[in-house]
Amino acid sequence: MMEEGVYGGGKAGAPFDPLTFIQRPQVILRAVTWLFSVIIFGCISAEGWSKDAKGVEHCHYNNDSNACNYGVGISVIAFLASIGFIVGEYFFEQMSSVKTRKRYVMADMGFSALWSFLYFIGFCYLTNQWTKAEAPEYVVNNMQAAIVFNFFAIFPWAGAAYLAFLRYRQGSAQAFAPSYEADPTNMGGYNSYPDATDPDGGYSQPPFAGQPAQPQSGMQQAPPY
Repeated sequence: MMEEGVYGGGKAGAPFDPLTFIQRPQVILRAVTWLFSVIIFGCISAEGWSKDAKGVEHCHYNNDSNACNYGVGISVIAFLASIGFIVGEYFFEQMSSVKTRKRYVMADMGFSALWSFLYFIGFCYLTNQWTKAEAPEYVVNNMQAAIVFNFFAIFPWAGAAYLAFLRYRQGSAQAFAPSYEADPTNMGGYNSYPDATDPDGGYSQPPFAGQPAQPQSGMQQAPPY
């Protein structure tokens, strides 16, 4: 069994609580990224393309097919990744290996940071092409919605990367934490060997040092007056 709190997870094999699971910040953020990916993919797929008289498809983002493909591509991958990370959160508590949890947390952190950056690039790219486009009125809402949700998607992915970073830092701190605590009552060591270096020579004072010496037997003591 694994100690509670390793990389932000509980003990391996603990009973599953659905209410606690859906209230996790990681799961909530993954649900949001999943929803945003569906919206972006749906908007571009539904109204992002049109055919001319020759049957050739044209992207409404300034007739740049790369813009439409980019928006659809990162959203489809984000859709699948969000589902995968939600499943990963379910199995995270069942991971009995510290190394396995570490790999999962690092993958979560790296992928989330990358996709936050890619959505930022997508927002800038689609916005730039849309300002140059001459699209029909009936596609305006979907094209603008795809741009807006590209912008919104930056933040939940960045938030997921930050939570993964906190998990990684917590796990790293626990890996290097000492396994014992010093005894607060032990204020110092004891010199138990004669050759120990000590300002006083390594010896303590006799128990009755400082008291006057007692007269030896056979010697008379002068009477006090």
